Amino acid sequence: MSVSTDSHHVDIGDTRLHIAERGSGYPLIALHGGPGLDYHTWGDYLDPLTDAYRLILVDQRAQGLSDEAHEDTWTLKQMAHDVKLLAEALHLDRYAVLGHSYGSFVALQNAVDFPGAAAQTIVSSGVPSARYLMGYVNSCLNAFEPIELREQVKASWAKESSVQTQADFEVIMHEQLPFHFSNPLDPRIPEYEGRSAGAIYSPNVLRHFAKEEYGGIEVEAQLPSVQHPVLVLAGRDDRTCSVEAANAIAAGIPGAVLTVFEHSGHMTYVEENDKYLSVLRAFLDKHRGG
Repeated sequence: MSVSTDSHHVDIGDTRLHIAERGSGYPLIALHGGPGLDYHTWGDYLDPLTDAYRLILVDQRAQGLSDEAHEDTWTLKQMAHDVKLLAEALHLDRYAVLGHSYGSFVALQNAVDFPGAAAQTIVSSGVPSARYLMGYVNSCLNAFEPIELREQVKASWAKESSVQTQADFEVIMHEQLPFHFSNPLDPRIPEYEGRSAGAIYSPNVLRHFAKEEYGGIEVEAQLPSVQHPVLVLAGRDDRTCSVEAANAIAAGIPGAVLTVFEHSGHMTYVEENDKYLSVLRAFLDKHRGG
């Protein structure tokens, strides 16, 4: 489907965030993965929701077409605060926040730091603590087949801490994608690259976070403070953000609901798009009225 996009900047105080808006209705703020990516990572996969929802696809702080911001502000907590500031600048009353991958860290941090500011939060392929990442990711990588793709992914991760150009960043993304699909040879990988083309990569941001343990998500102890409805989405074969981590989020937040996509890896909204949209729509419809 073809949906028109209204792209513009929003002043949130110390910087401006670029957003791409599609559709109208109940606002859904969508936070991309990364760090260092932009709203194009969603491609057009959420567009069917525009019949009832106002998609607000955000280029997070210092990423994509958003303005430069001082490196000292490139933190998980600041990006979580940016979500609240953006909602206030847009004069949103009730709204939902959806974050995928690194964006889910931001969404979860926002839910913990500002309980009840959003009406709903969707945590898609996330973790509540960095302790769920490194050992798990390394074990999955060491078992990853075929072996030539395993070596390709390992080499690409080593490049992150020294990446300099958008072209180099694009190569890293291409080399890592097989690891993030349940089937590393999935024919939808090149399709996804086509549908998400046009990204403005931010190598400085990726390089910064690669040296800072990707922001150090640590909110597990604060999960009980979240006061609004939360939906947790996880891929059964996710080699980055495990179902165990998703279970910990759902168990820690009162009333949270977990949906596991049995035929997906990390890219749930691509691999099982129809189910993803259906689950998302049902959750939003259930709670949007307060």
